[in-house]
Amino acid sequence: MSLKLVWRFLLSHPVRSILTCGSIVVAVFLLCVLRTTVVALGSSIEAAAANRLVVQSSVSLFVPLPLSYQPKIEQVDGIEHVIKWTWFGGYYKDPQNFFAQFAVDAAATMEVYPEMEITEGSYDAFLASRQGALIGRDLAEKYEWSVGDRVPIIGTIYPRADGGAWEFDVEAIYDSRNPAFGEQTLLFHHTYFEEVLKAEQGPEALAAGVYIMRIEPGTEPTTVMAAVDALFESGPQRVQTTTEAEFNRQFVTMFGGIPTFLSWIGGSVLFAILLAAINTMLMAGRERTRILGVMKAMGFGSGSVFALFVVEAVVLCGAGGLIGVAFAKLVETPIAVALSTMMPGFVLTTETILAGLAVAVGVGLVAALVPAIAASRLRPVEALRAEV
Repeated sequence: MSLKLVWRFLLSHPVRSILTCGSIVVAVFLLCVLRTTVVALGSSIEAAAANRLVVQSSVSLFVPLPLSYQPKIEQVDGIEHVIKWTWFGGYYKDPQNFFAQFAVDAAATMEVYPEMEITEGSYDAFLASRQGALIGRDLAEKYEWSVGDRVPIIGTIYPRADGGAWEFDVEAIYDSRNPAFGEQTLLFHHTYFEEVLKAEQGPEALAAGVYIMRIEPGTEPTTVMAAVDALFESGPQRVQTTTEAEFNRQFVTMFGGIPTFLSWIGGSVLFAILLAAINTMLMAGRERTRILGVMKAMGFGSGSVFALFVVEAVVLCGAGGLIGVAFAKLVETPIAVALSTMMPGFVLTTETILAGLAVAVGVGLVAALVPAIAASRLRPVEALRAEV
């Protein structure tokens, strides 16, 4: 079998070859992006810390908890730190500039989340500043913020009484060693948050979104969870304590059946492209009946004819797979930035790239199988008599 002959066959119908290759490009591109999205949705669950627990309202994540719960939780055996995290829900200048902001107990946040690494500014400066903010690297690069900048955030859940913006001073920038803990987040002092709310809305407005606990080494999480839940069995607000992995899983379920839906889309695209590739190779086999007859009469064996179809299909689909993967890699960063607020961890992994290439080659092999078998069994006399 000659590779030159394979190339001649591919160029015998250039438009058909280009269209078939293009369909593989689109299919592999979509498969890579969809698979990466599904993996990103699950990455927060897989990367969750085993020593972190989350206390939330048993009614809903959106029901706040009393501040009086924190000292009671701290008394439970096996807990190292307890911090408050409250979702702020604001935006920068324009509603489209939305990203995650949390009011936190700043003093212990680095103890509970050691994956944060301060790369610019100082954590001590953040602790000392009443309106200080700690921001992620991606967030700083997106809005071109640097240490010392004052950032106005318009509150939507917690608007200022005068309609103005909450203002925060960037005191430190962090990088994350955990892909599930995104770098598109702004953290600020819960004490400042409480101070403003108390002054503008009264003491009754004070509450915490969730309490996050770091447990001591060797402590059984289920024991701590049961003890915390029992503390508030009679209210005033019953709680549900879960592992960080379970909490993240619940958050992912808020997307509904999107992961399953995306998987179905990927499977449907693959099946449609497989049918198109099979149709292409069947048409090629039918058109080449007489040519194959001449080749066999000249001494080409059945194995060579079989290999000719397989190599042609693999080259065609493999080329489409390579281009599709290249396009997916090209748009990886823009998609990651666009999805980072709700879905950190969008990374086109080596496994996904190899899976995309394997799918392309697999489609080529399957598409070539039927016409290759038929061509290998073709008898020269029958081929030369055939009407094409």
